[in-house]
Amino acid sequence: MISDDELFVTLEHMHSVPGYGSRPGFCHKGGRALAAKYGLDWAQIVRDGGIAASKLVATGDAMALHLVEFARQEVGNGQ
Repeated sequence: MISDDELFVTLEHMHSVPGYGSRPGFCHKGGRALAAKYGLDWAQIVRDGGIAASKLVATGDAMALHLVEFARQEVGNGQ
């Protein structure tokens, strides 16, 4: 099993995660807000194409944890 330090949560994961609304994915506006709330560098996340899962898990935020779980499932499915 891949560790949270090794798991890279991509922007593609963010855009395709089953959401809480009628459409899948989280928008960049929400991503920027989450990053600002927890002191994460949104510009670096965009530049790098994602972020280590461990940084999202450390926030304890429900949306961040949902995104990490989705990324784990995707990686486990060979994606």
